[in-house]
Amino acid sequence: MNTSRHEPRKYRRAVEASDLVSFEVGVAETDLMVLARRALRDETRAAIREARRQIESHATLRPEFLSARTPLSPDPHAPPVPATMYQAAVLADTGPMAAVAGAVAEFVARELAPLSADAIVENGGDLFIISSQERLVGVRATGSALDGKVALVTPPGEIAACTSSGTVGHSASAGRADAVVIAADNGAFADALATATANRVRSANDVQQALSWARDRGEVRSVVIICGDTLAAWGELQLRPVASE
Repeated sequence: MNTSRHEPRKYRRAVEASDLVSFEVGVAETDLMVLARRALRDETRAAIREARRQIESHATLRPEFLSARTPLSPDPHAPPVPATMYQAAVLADTGPMAAVAGAVAEFVARELAPLSADAIVENGGDLFIISSQERLVGVRATGSALDGKVALVTPPGEIAACTSSGTVGHSASAGRADAVVIAADNGAFADALATATANRVRSANDVQQALSWARDRGEVRSVVIICGDTLAAWGELQLRPVASE
């Protein structure tokens, strides 16, 4: 889910990580929150700039990379960040830019990992987590009574947890899901699939069909869909109730 950097980002409190330092870094339109063992602001800024350089330089050579709404044939000469976006688009049946937030989050987290055993990067509601311990990732679904009431339990290791919504933020969506969360090993894929799945939910009646579609698209670890008062979940990650504050 890509939201305007000027919106209140209440979802940035969604990750339980009181043992880590939290800081935010922005470069142009990219606005990240990072949780790490120490405040690696300069390193984060450098990683953002490199990810953006790869995307922007590739788009100069292939402008349709920025505008396509359906998969493009991969470019074998694409740099690593655009390359993973091409792959994600094919699996999720989207354009490559549907994967951009998750791809950037993963790239930055991996750049920080040699400097911090734990590196969690959030990019507009899309997370890439490298963690030495279990984490709770709250599911935000503004507009639903279920908003903030459940959390995904992510195990130690590496995982992406990306969110898309048809009712929150400024992202283009053909659906009306309050939240679709995809957990997968790859950030670009989780982001693109969350977008594609959210597009398939126009009412609560579509939730089960959308969930079935999503779980068969590549190596998905978990799917959570909320539409109104309806919640459907599938996968290996535990979904835990969250006590009201």
